[in-house]
Formats: sequence, C-alpha cells, structure tokens
Amino acid sequence: MIPITLRDVAMLTGGSLHPDAGTAGDIVVDGPVVTDSREAGPGSLYVARVGEHADGHAYAGSARDRGAVATLSSRAVDELPGVVVEDVQTAFGRVARGVVDRATDLTVVAVTGSSGKTSTKDLLAQVLDTAGPTVAPVNSLNGEIGVPLTVCRVTSETRFLVAEMGARGIGHLAYLTTIAPPDVAIVLNVGVAHVGEFGSREAVAQAKGELVEALRPEGLAVLNADDPNVAKMRSRTQARVVTVGTSDDADIRAVDVRLDALGRAAFTVEAATGRAEVRLLVSGAHQVGNALAVVAAALECGMDLDAVASALSAARSTSRWRMEVHERPDGVTVVNDAYNANPDSMHAALEALSAIGHGPGAPRRTWAVLGEMLELGDLSRTEHERVGGWAAESGTDRLVVVGPGAAAIADGAASVSGAGTEVRRVEDADAAYALLQSELVTGDVVLLKSSRDAGLRWLGDRLVGIEVPA
Repeated sequence: MIPITLRDVAMLTGGSLHPDAGTAGDIVVDGPVVTDSREAGPGSLYVARVGEHADGHAYAGSARDRGAVATLSSRAVDELPGVVVEDVQTAFGRVARGVVDRATDLTVVAVTGSSGKTSTKDLLAQVLDTAGPTVAPVNSLNGEIGVPLTVCRVTSETRFLVAEMGARGIGHLAYLTTIAPPDVAIVLNVGVAHVGEFGSREAVAQAKGELVEALRPEGLAVLNADDPNVAKMRSRTQARVVTVGTSDDADIRAVDVRLDALGRAAFTVEAATGRAEVRLLVSGAHQVGNALAVVAAALECGMDLDAVASALSAARSTSRWRMEVHERPDGVTVVNDAYNANPDSMHAALEALSAIGHGPGAPRRTWAVLGEMLELGDLSRTEHERVGGWAAESGTDRLVVVGPGAAAIADGAASVSGAGTEVRRVEDADAAYALLQSELVTGDVVLLKSSRDAGLRWLGDRLVGIEVPA
C-alpha cells in the first residue's frame, strides 16, 4: 500500500473523520487494506462491509487486534478511528483510485472476457514480473470489491498492475475502469457467460467493449482477431489496436501449433518485431489465444519478444481449479477445471480432454464429469444440451452428469448417434466420487467441469487426496 493519511482518505471519499477532533486525520495507513478482519496486519485499513450474513462493523475489534489502525465504514465504531461514509463500496473504489493516482511509474493492464480472464491474468503477471515489480489479483478478484483490493496492494515500487475485470451487466466495466484506468486493455472473447443476466450475446459484447472505450488515445487495445464480436470493438476506441490470434490477418499470430501428451501447446509467435518459440506449461489449445494476448501486452510494456517467449514458457497456472492437472500415483490423470463454467469454457475443456486422451502415445480412456452451468437464463437447457453433444462428438468415452441441473447434458449426448459415449447420471458429487473410485483404472483421464456452486472442484480435490472443507 502506498502510505496515505486518514485525512486523505476522508478527502478522497467525501467521508467524515471519526473521532472528528484530535489527531485521527494524521493516522497513516501503510499496511494491507482488507475486508476480512482476519487478514489485517500492522498499518491496515479495515473496510467494514455489511453483507448478507454478517455486519463487518462487528469485527473492527478483531482487525484492531491484528494491527489495523483505521476503518472505512458506514457508521462509527468504538474500537478504531476511521472515516465514515454513506456507501462503503463506492468509497473503497475512490480510495483505490487515489492509490493509482499516487503511483508515479505504474502501467495498468486490464483483462476481460467471457472466459479465460484468470488464466490470462496469471500468465501475464508472471511474464511482467520478470521486467519489474507486478501486482495482480489473487484468484478471481475481479469485481467492485476485488479490483480495489488488488489496487490497494500497489506500492511506490510497483511498475505493473494487472487488473482482472468481470462484468455482470452494462456499466460494470465502465465503473471498474474509473478505479483502475487502463493503459492496455485486453478483450479475450465474447461468449454467453451470464447471458441470463445480460439477456443476449450482443449485450455481453456491449458490456465487454466498455473496457476499450475507457482507453486514452495513447493506450493500446489488444483484441482477439478470431472472435468477430471482439474484433469489431476496434471502432469503439480511440486508442491504438493490436489484434492477436491464429487468423492470417492478426497482428500477432500463432503458427505451427501442436499439443503434447498433456494437451500443452507449443507454437511459433509471429509479430512485427520477429518470431519466437513458446512452449506452454498450461493445458488446452485455448491457452494459445490467452498467451498471444500476454505477448501483445508485454511488448507494449517494453519487453522484447524473446524475453516474453521465455517467460511465457516458464509460467504456470497460479489460481486453483483452472485446468489444474494432477497425475495420481496409480496412473490416472485428473484435470480439475471446475472453478467456473460456461458453454465456451466447457467446449475448450472438452477439446483439451480429447487432446490429452488422443494425443501423442497410446490412446487413453477419457471421462468428462460435468455439472450445471449457472446464470444462463432461458438458454440454460439448450446450452447444456449443446455441451452434451460436444462431449459425445469429441470422442469422450465416459460422460458422468452430476445433479439434476445438468441433466440436459446427458440428453444432448444421447442425441448424437453412433458416438459411443457411455452416459451416466448421478445425483451429486458424492455419488460421482463413488462411481469414479470404483471404475477408474491406470491410464484414464478425468475432467471435472462445472460452475463453482455445483461443487465439482471439491470432487476433483478428493480424487487427488487434497483435503476439502467440511
């Protein structure tokens, strides 16, 4: 955190100091800014939020005991001095913007897309960190609270801030860019994630394009040339544009793409500055597009192509449950990609499963253990059926459909004649675990994929012996 006085916090937020007399305004916040009192430390600002199940004001004492020196809250608390504001969420965003404005040598790279944001953020952060101190979100902190939490980790030494930005409606990204105005904006894709809230793919595209609209003329938009809805965003920005993809007309493109036995891509990057070889350590052909976006952003940040390619080839997934590959001692490979799911990411995961099962070496039996995709609205049944069809058409040997909300996946698979996919329906993750434990054999490859609340990420952990929450 760039040190800031409580008086400055009050000025940034329009809030009032508590107590309003004495030296409260001179208190310096120079430790972590937290919304969870258990994460407070020396010099912390504790942001007290009122949630659905708990009132953060009740935990101010706990934050104080861990070293917090002040609160940002909607009412005064006795345990700590602080700033009282009408809307804590809005005020928190203003504090974060104050941090950005005080960072004198900071380049902000923002990433959005219907899928792949977190994977791209992980790769980009590791690449940029080889060029200078870099701050990036932990896991998927990409909303109205997550972005400020990430921004407030910036120090005076930070050179690069990677901001993952998610949207659940029109105007969300426009708001987030007021907190962390991007110098480089990456749009990965436009899919039907959260279409139940947006209403249509066109509305999703409208929302995602808000990111490039926020760029200044001297900024850079990195657009996916392989997604027509993204490529069209060129007209929505005054900034420079670089396109990436496998298309012939992409400014930065991948050629000679090949996959190894774990579905990890190797390819040649062609850019205006030359060519370089990349060999990714993350699984899935869809990671090629993510990696190309990283290349474009890193070049804009001053790195040379060979250095970018070298750093990309060493980068790993640092967020849990995203194409997380585990090799069990009995020779079973578990691919846990169940942090979240939408039709596009389901398709990418199934393609990765097929690549691993039918890649170099002897064929391996493939299992797709799939659960419900949430927030699809009226498209839910149709999209679940499509996923089942993809599973069958891609040659999945065993399809396990978990839970009643995912039932249409089984129907979609059954509608593909002659596919040879054996379909099982189970009630819940416990039943899926029992089935897999009794039938998995050496050489099998198991993919776990669902929306987070369907809980299949915990099933994946159980399969590889990782302790799961009670």
